[in-house]
Amino acid sequence: MICTSLQHKNLDALFEALETTEMAEIRLDRCPLSLEEIEGLFGSSDVPLVATCRIADVLADLQRADGVPDTEKGRREQQIRAYDITERRLTKAVEAGAAYLDLEIEAPAPMSKRLRKAAQENGTIVIRSYHDFDGTPSREKLAETAAQCREFGAEVIKIVTTARCAADAQTVLSLYDDFDRLIAFCMGEAGRQSRLDCLAKGAPYTYAALTEEEATAPGQWTTASMKKALYGSWKPISCDAPLQMPCSKSFAQRAILAAALAEGASHLSGYSPCGDNESALAVARSLGADVSAETTSPAVLTIKGIGAKAGCLQTESIHVGESGLLTRLMIPIAAVLGNGNVRITGEKTLPGRPLKGAADMMASFGVLLASENARSNAFNDVFVPLTVKNNLVPGKAEISGKDGSQLISGLLTALPLTAKNSTLYVEDPKSIPYMFITVDVLGKFGIRIQSEMEGDDIFLQTQDWGHCSQITFKVKGNQQLKAADLAIEGDWSAAANFLVAGAIFGSLDLDGLDTASLQADLSIMDILTEAGASLSRLDDEKTIHVQRAPLNAFHFDLNQCPDLFPIVAVLATFCQGESRLAGVNRLAGKESDRGKAVADMLTQMGVENHIEDDEMIIRGQSLQQRLLTGALLRGGSYTSLHDHRMVMALKVAALGADGPITIDDEACVAKSFPSFHEIFNKIKH
Repeated sequence: MICTSLQHKNLDALFEALETTEMAEIRLDRCPLSLEEIEGLFGSSDVPLVATCRIADVLADLQRADGVPDTEKGRREQQIRAYDITERRLTKAVEAGAAYLDLEIEAPAPMSKRLRKAAQENGTIVIRSYHDFDGTPSREKLAETAAQCREFGAEVIKIVTTARCAADAQTVLSLYDDFDRLIAFCMGEAGRQSRLDCLAKGAPYTYAALTEEEATAPGQWTTASMKKALYGSWKPISCDAPLQMPCSKSFAQRAILAAALAEGASHLSGYSPCGDNESALAVARSLGADVSAETTSPAVLTIKGIGAKAGCLQTESIHVGESGLLTRLMIPIAAVLGNGNVRITGEKTLPGRPLKGAADMMASFGVLLASENARSNAFNDVFVPLTVKNNLVPGKAEISGKDGSQLISGLLTALPLTAKNSTLYVEDPKSIPYMFITVDVLGKFGIRIQSEMEGDDIFLQTQDWGHCSQITFKVKGNQQLKAADLAIEGDWSAAANFLVAGAIFGSLDLDGLDTASLQADLSIMDILTEAGASLSRLDDEKTIHVQRAPLNAFHFDLNQCPDLFPIVAVLATFCQGESRLAGVNRLAGKESDRGKAVADMLTQMGVENHIEDDEMIIRGQSLQQRLLTGALLRGGSYTSLHDHRMVMALKVAALGADGPITIDDEACVAKSFPSFHEIFNKIKH
């Protein structure tokens, strides 16, 4: 990316300049800003900002104003004042929301320690910088200085020297062979080209000036000339208006079934149709519920429930469409409401997807799953179509959560309708947020379920669900679902694709999302933040804004949010360095074998990747490095394997390809997001 250095400007002029920059360095030593103005600038800008305040320039200002003291004590006191002014300005910028803090390696240790602490508390990336305005030291000296920057807390190392010849610039650029997260280039005319070449080497960004007259160092390019050299005809993406996200099918399907089982008429607002949601409505009707929908978009569903009780179901067969969630929700429900012999059928990719762990889990409650699918014997697992035999017997059971949360959610929905109390001890739980979505939705319909989580010391300290080893659910029997009115949340699974697109390729605004959601895929916000993306809420607090920023490699455990894997893999492809994504083993039973599908997709695109145990390791490059080195993703013909999430990931990846990407089955997005293509086509690029 191109970071425009801004100096000698008041607050109004700075805001005006930010309208034309993708990233900016604010020279707090050269801009006449009060602490209040610094807070206002860094606290309100969506453009990633670097806070810089050179101690030498602050000291020079003091000397111009007060003169140079004629005693050693006076000079020392003046220097301490310069330190204090610098620290107060930088601290204010960090606390207000600076993306980066540029801290000179010469800064005093106590001051550095305090600023680094403030940066850590506020999510600001620390740059430790070294400048040589006279020349270029030896390669050995530069490497020693870079290592010292890292030792002094640098998340990004910055080495800038003055080049007297082309060899000096090559010496500095050679540092990229040994250091990552590095910004290294040369000042002076002999170093001018190194300011662009550093991006091809992997620098997160380079520096430019609005005009030649405003250059902060010799040899600095103008922003316009740098954009032309870097981007050529490539243009960042944008949108004219916020993109409206569909409703969460995780919430919608749970709420539809709860309303169908409840006594009375429920009203579910914010509904948007998709294949899985429509399958849930069809199941509700087959149970005997009366369903109607307004023609508005998003719609309001009115569902008059059946007042479900154990044994009330007369239907002998239930069709769940292509929905794995609906299948696993309905198995326990059918075992409570049915006559002990209910057939469950599905379509498209569903009969080919194993219901891992389902037979053992249901056997814990006296239920037999008899699969008719020939694959069952071959794979020693259960597949749709199947028959749910026997009725659910309440009680205490230890069950494994390693195969996911969906069948557990079905048990949590069904067990309250049985005659006695039950306790579930879920060992090694995965997709934990989805269990609590179920508990939350059921709570709105009057069902009370108690829960207790256990884990290691990290879990006790942080409540990080990835370190939870057991969940105990206590379910009281003889409960009755009561009608409820509720709004269905927007879908973070769908939003993730557009958030990643904006973070890599430009900027986008999204509407219809709740940042306090229990949805597991809200984790995309944490992932993007860890990768360095710029995220903010607009003034109305209803719109999420995502904007390009320098992206770095990240490590993330996706076991709790496996649906994010394809699009997060695309994100990692454009993050500089080696990213590691855990959760590969959770992906085999999706609409495709998603772990293999993602790996094959990346390999075809020319992205280095491999799988180690449960982790996919992806060697990414920044967009600017790909543009300069001709390493954009390879266009061509790709297969979606009829997987809706693979289609969406491929469409986003195509924004960074060297030619068109064609997909064999784009229509399968209707399973979760029928309007995806329509909304995607609103993006300008």
